[in-house]
Amino acid sequence: MGRQGSVCSGRVHCLSYQLASLMSRLGSTLIGLLVLGTILLPGSSLADDVTGSKSVEVKIIAINDFHGNLKPPFGGLRIRNPLDPASRVQIRAGGAEHLATAVARLRTRNPHSVFVGAGDLIGATPLLSALFNDEPSIESLNLMGLSISAVGNHEFDRGLGELLRLQGGGCHPTKGCQGPKPFEGARFQYLAASTVEESTGRTILPAYAVRYFEGIPVAFIGLTLAATPSIVTPSSVLGLRFLDEASTVNNLLPSLRDQGIYAYVVLIHEGGVPTGDYDDCQGISGPIVDIVNRIDTSVKLVISGHTHHAYNCLIEGKRVTSADKYGTMLTDIDIEIDRVTKKIVTVNANNMIIRPELFEKDTRQSELIHAYEQLAEPLSKRVVARLNRAVLADVDAKGESALGRLIADAQLAATQSIDQGGAQIAFMNLGGVRAPLIPQANGDLRYEDLFAAQPFYNNLVTMTLTGAQIIELLELQWQVDRPVRLLIPSKGFAYRWDQTQKPGKRIVSASVSLNKKPIESSSTYRVTVNSFLADGGENFQVLRKGTHRLTGVMDLEALELFLARNPPIDHEPRVLLKNR
Repeated sequence: MGRQGSVCSGRVHCLSYQLASLMSRLGSTLIGLLVLGTILLPGSSLADDVTGSKSVEVKIIAINDFHGNLKPPFGGLRIRNPLDPASRVQIRAGGAEHLATAVARLRTRNPHSVFVGAGDLIGATPLLSALFNDEPSIESLNLMGLSISAVGNHEFDRGLGELLRLQGGGCHPTKGCQGPKPFEGARFQYLAASTVEESTGRTILPAYAVRYFEGIPVAFIGLTLAATPSIVTPSSVLGLRFLDEASTVNNLLPSLRDQGIYAYVVLIHEGGVPTGDYDDCQGISGPIVDIVNRIDTSVKLVISGHTHHAYNCLIEGKRVTSADKYGTMLTDIDIEIDRVTKKIVTVNANNMIIRPELFEKDTRQSELIHAYEQLAEPLSKRVVARLNRAVLADVDAKGESALGRLIADAQLAATQSIDQGGAQIAFMNLGGVRAPLIPQANGDLRYEDLFAAQPFYNNLVTMTLTGAQIIELLELQWQVDRPVRLLIPSKGFAYRWDQTQKPGKRIVSASVSLNKKPIESSSTYRVTVNSFLADGGENFQVLRKGTHRLTGVMDLEALELFLARNPPIDHEPRVLLKNR
């Protein structure tokens, strides 16, 4: 049957497959009984295998939110400090070369294994993957033996047509074939049970896939979060409808039972936020809790994602897991299926950190990465704009930098139109500005120069905040016992701060203005930040409260487009000190 079990998708095909499989198994059993002269005694059962086991053990290896991180992500992973549980430490983790080795090792522990994903495997990816339309990420996961994945919201970043191309293969419709060999598409199956075409009511991809382990079927149901239309560009999901996640699962179960399938695993791109460490469930909150509470009790395992948090929970009798993000972690899950009832009877899971020092590099992954790095070099030297002088990243006494202002203005320009978010203000974090923009002697500015300045390649997220929340955001730049985390606003937004006051009281509220008009606490404003900040990065937790979120273009694309239009570089200060 192969390491991952046999495959079928769809009711008619599954029924035909099951009938043929049953006849084959019965024939083999009868022949075995005749040859061995076996007699079934009272109390014995054909449900027992030759070792007498009444169950089948299956290993499920899971990832989520890989986001094309072929190389270890900058910053690694933050976990609780084992020497001081009140603090956290940053450790090196991730990288496709090491992740592939970890997956392969786990597979050796059980011949019945399957490698699955919970969405956002692509989209918002680093340069090495993004330059080639995320084809390197798909090829990397193919080499790892990924079998099934839910579709996440970032799989829709470039629209349904591009998602289907990545699934089925073929050259990019405008950029053509850029990789070292023709792109063959994903050898794993994307699932989208809750995403349907409005015109037909049909799912855009299979709702589920079935894997067989010693003849026992297990259905994997894949779901995209229902909130997808509110967090992606509207044009990318035009004509699609995203259904309630729990209802979708519950509505599928009767059909699966009719096919003789009683073991279910849900792969869902939606998640929660815990307050504990990476392998526990302390203080779990968020949409996943309500969804799991409403899913039928016959579902015993839910593999989740989206929130970029790691957790290992038991909610309403269901095991619920998430493996952080960027390939820094995977979830090792063991399930036990009763041979008679064909139901999952036990689930055990643990989150495993992908530490480079513990998992040697997989040579096939290394070869893939090297091939794309060679191809990326001429693309990275592409001229994107011309500058007559350098734009420096140095920070002045007020906490501003020329490059920070330029980036904030670029992000506002990219999200001002109603279709792209209707932004009125943009904020850029200084920590995301890594190097100055220095043109060549002839004034050429290359793509690699942009990437050096903004190497994190984050989506832009536009959200609604109240005036009071904007002032709270500004106050969070200074926090007790934490380094200063300054934000650079876009043109038209200004405020004063008082360095003689304590953190939390430094913003002069009456000075906060947009286009020279005071910000009103009860009014709402559309604000753009990068996805790192939108998720509460650098402890700007108030941004997690932003509503009506819309995910837009990548920050680097916004900067490239802005510079290509040759705008004047505006050095007008936006932040003023009240006292010096």
